[in-house]
Amino acid sequence: MPWYTIPALIAAGFAAGFINTLAGSGSLITLPALIWIGLPATVANGTNRIGILMQNIVGVGSFMRHRILDVRGALLLGIPATIGSVIGAQIAVNLDEVVMRRVIGAIMIAMLAVIVIRPQRWLQGRQTEFAGRPTWIQLLIFFAIGIYGGFIQAGVGIFLLAGLVLAVGYDLVRANAVKLGIVLFYIPFALMVFIKNHQVDLLAGLILGVGNMVGAWVGARTAIQQGAVWVRRLLIAVVLVSAIDLLGIGALVARLFQ
Repeated sequence: MPWYTIPALIAAGFAAGFINTLAGSGSLITLPALIWIGLPATVANGTNRIGILMQNIVGVGSFMRHRILDVRGALLLGIPATIGSVIGAQIAVNLDEVVMRRVIGAIMIAMLAVIVIRPQRWLQGRQTEFAGRPTWIQLLIFFAIGIYGGFIQAGVGIFLLAGLVLAVGYDLVRANAVKLGIVLFYIPFALMVFIKNHQVDLLAGLILGVGNMVGAWVGARTAIQQGAVWVRRLLIAVVLVSAIDLLGIGALVARLFQ
């Protein structure tokens, strides 16, 4: 590994850790970075999980110290997400990634409309802790999100936030904390699937993870200090950029101006 790839991976990890802790889709930065250093796309997809794991350890710890993380809610909703993530990781090499990216991009555009048109749903949560047991609808939602997270990870944070805010009732700051708890719960299981299939570069993943951890620490402090309004603004920007990337709009515009 050339020396100049080390600071590049750390920088990409920092940006991803910061964005993932506040919103999601940080993997849209780290996946291209891992491919840029020469990893095959399948190996980059598996290696990226190391950085996510390290990032979420720091993020969860930060939110727990400030008593913002609802541990019970993260565990209850993390179980169906974990089952889904293992299934998603198993089928990661067999699904048409291009088609999935287009579908997810279209869904993100619809989600952007919800965030902009009905902002109070995202800013004023109905609860701080998960009460009772998850409904079948909630279990199904987080199972489906887990499948996607196990498959490609990029963008899963956006869908977890949507589920936690709209289907459960957290505000954005608490939803961010629970989101990290859920991902921390399921990511080791998905990572094991990729390791078993020899699709993980340990050294690159650990270097990336250093940046992820620092970015997550800064992101958690920002979320706690700035509150839900600021997080919502970043979420809008991240969803818009993610949708443009997933739908291939950016590449199309670039070709038109060549």
